[in-house]
Amino acid sequence: MTKPFTTAAVVGAGTIGLSWAALFAGHGMRVRITDPRPDLADAVAEALDQAAGHLSAQGLDVSGLAERVHIAEDLADAVRDADVVQENGPENVPFKRKLFSDLVAAAPAHALLLSSSSAIPSTAFTDTIEDAGRVLIGHPFNPPHLIPLVEVVPGERTSEESVARAVEFYRFVGRVPVVERKEIPGFVGNRLQNALSREAIYLVEQGVVSPAELDTVMVNSLGLRWATVGPFLGAHLGGGPGGYRHMAEHIGVSMQKMWDSLGRPEQSPDQTERLVAAVEDAYGSRSYADLSRERDARQIAVLSARDSATSMKKETRS
Repeated sequence: MTKPFTTAAVVGAGTIGLSWAALFAGHGMRVRITDPRPDLADAVAEALDQAAGHLSAQGLDVSGLAERVHIAEDLADAVRDADVVQENGPENVPFKRKLFSDLVAAAPAHALLLSSSSAIPSTAFTDTIEDAGRVLIGHPFNPPHLIPLVEVVPGERTSEESVARAVEFYRFVGRVPVVERKEIPGFVGNRLQNALSREAIYLVEQGVVSPAELDTVMVNSLGLRWATVGPFLGAHLGGGPGGYRHMAEHIGVSMQKMWDSLGRPEQSPDQTERLVAAVEDAYGSRSYADLSRERDARQIAVLSARDSATSMKKETRS
């Protein structure tokens, strides 16, 4: 590591920001967090309490977790000693433009300025900022203290040094960073998610399956497969000994024809209301807290099983 990462500023304390704060503190960093919400202290305490078990399951020492997270008086106080700033504000270009202008002015010169932006590339909100070399996207998947991926997306003026340090930082906090070398709205993960969601909505609109049935299909087929190998390796293995080439030569044409039949959801107000009602009928009887606890427990189980399989593979090789 070129320079130790000891202090982090978390700007914005929604679900993502609170999860980042827990993760950073779990890796021994001092964290200063800022948000205008009036219940910030209570929200932080609740988030750290909920995340402690998850972090412990990852082998982290959570003793003193709460003592490492501090409520900042304001933005300047949050970033004054930061090695890394993780922004988690609204998906709004003017808002981010003003915020990052303030961050460049207030944060130490060595601090990385990272945005959790889900869809907006950093070039869109750094166009008026002179010192944009240390600004880039560090987009997680929710919740970031559990889901390993972070999409590292440099802007047009982001320095290579900042990209390298961002990768180093996210590895330091146990994440899996992937550098995306071309800016595109939504980046990679959300574009894939939205493409699948569009077809899922279409299939429900057309009465092919219910929301719960579609989720069952995903959990027991593609979701299970992709959690271990991903789409391209899955297709390569699907081609047998001939690999992806065999797959492309033998069923590629028929799969391409299927692309032409993929649906475009109507999403009129009436259709949207019917879809919302169907999802609420499937899951509305259970609370958000109950559903999210179950989701997190399942994700921890998948990650644990995957890590165990990787360890067994390494032992076999040695």
